[in-house]
Amino acid sequence: MRDTVRFSLNGDVVAVSSIDPHTTVLQWLRNHRRMTGTKEGCAEGDCGACTVVVGESRGGQWRYKSINACIALIGMMDGRILRTVESLKGPAVASHPAGELHPVQAAMVACHGSQCGFCTPGFVMSLYALYLTEPSAPTLAQINFWLAGNLCRCTGYGPIAAAAQRMFALPRPAWDDAHRTADEAALAVLDTDETVLLEANGCRFFAPATEQALAQLAAESPTATIVSGATDVGLWINKQGRTLPVMIYTGRVRDGDFSEVSISPGGRHSQVFIGAGVTHADAARALQDPTLGELWRRFAGLQVRNAGTIGGNIANGSPIGDLAPALIALNATLHLRLGDERREMPLEGFFIAYGRQDRRPGEIVIGLSFQVREARTLAVHKVSKRFEDDISAVCGAFNIVVDNHTVTSARIAYGGMAATPKRARAMEDALVGKAWTRATIEAAMATIDSDFQPISDMRASADYRREVAANLLLRVFLERAEPKTATRLVGVGGAFGG
Repeated sequence: MRDTVRFSLNGDVVAVSSIDPHTTVLQWLRNHRRMTGTKEGCAEGDCGACTVVVGESRGGQWRYKSINACIALIGMMDGRILRTVESLKGPAVASHPAGELHPVQAAMVACHGSQCGFCTPGFVMSLYALYLTEPSAPTLAQINFWLAGNLCRCTGYGPIAAAAQRMFALPRPAWDDAHRTADEAALAVLDTDETVLLEANGCRFFAPATEQALAQLAAESPTATIVSGATDVGLWINKQGRTLPVMIYTGRVRDGDFSEVSISPGGRHSQVFIGAGVTHADAARALQDPTLGELWRRFAGLQVRNAGTIGGNIANGSPIGDLAPALIALNATLHLRLGDERREMPLEGFFIAYGRQDRRPGEIVIGLSFQVREARTLAVHKVSKRFEDDISAVCGAFNIVVDNHTVTSARIAYGGMAATPKRARAMEDALVGKAWTRATIEAAMATIDSDFQPISDMRASADYRREVAANLLLRVFLERAEPKTATRLVGVGGAFGG
């Protein structure tokens, strides 16, 4: 077991040990390395001012991606490449004593993409990830996708979007290619199967590299906090001041099904398995499903989707987690493991009550599986105050099959309407066997109070939630009707990016 966290920082391999495991990447950069280009804005992964770029290998594929340094823990960097805004400019030469600006930076200057400048390093790093990933100048839709996790209060996004296109017209610097070559070489050295233990101040952070080691550690420490993307745990630490005595990080696990998406052909149906360690961005990229892709597009910003995982989203049991309603509507099966023992259960049975799931001490989520019909019948609609980078007031998932103008089956689930993600069984019963007509839909809408008694909170009132939840069924009907009714303010279909 190794007691140091090793990673490449801007081209130099560093080793970190005997540091409080609660330390975030942002805190480490600013306080321990005096690298202050990365800023703290919200400290919860919303504003993007802290954006950095990490490089890693997944399934033999080399990839750079943007993440929020403010909620990523320093132990999560083991075996990775970490690039900050300080690394972008070129080496000092006679013509540029301070180093030549990277095309991303030069384009921001030329397009007047900065005013107060506080958010600028975060935008630059998101654009840098775009620059490293896309082969040519992006469309406006792609730019919006890549920058959804970065907020600016004064410049306006027009100049920044212009910079995103201009940077591809500038010559690609030789030192940028050299950085990539060096990063790949460093990763080959850093990638090991050792379990890492970071320990200080009475707290321990384990980072196993295999599913077997993960399962064993979880069984031996049943009260440990399982950390995946830290998109929730990071807020526990930053905003709630929690101390977590034992943390077990899943992000280094590469073997087995834990970190893979597999699709098995099955005639009219395909069986999909998504490992618990797969990030939301990777799952959307692998499945390329328009409906789920549109839902994932609205999960926070890209930095959060690059870090947050399928298993983490399900295991924390949030009543407003947007993925669970969709998977319940798809009749997904959850796969769990306790030591060497494995079991399966319907996902909808996993959520018992608020804050309670059917997960035994030491048991971990391994993944989930579901069937995807050749003719897609799923519709998912999220209602929130902002289109992107926001939490749901209501999320409704509708898997309704209509044959010869008659509803032959219906699985409907909602988030934000109860203490857990929950099926709308009275609504389902009001639909199945009935004609697919406006009258049937309106009768089913009237059952909403039989299934749910929502609460009022800062996101929405109970009455608003009831009305919206019912109206989402009408929206499904109108969008499937002939002729289809336009119901959307924003374009249809998911963007997958990178």
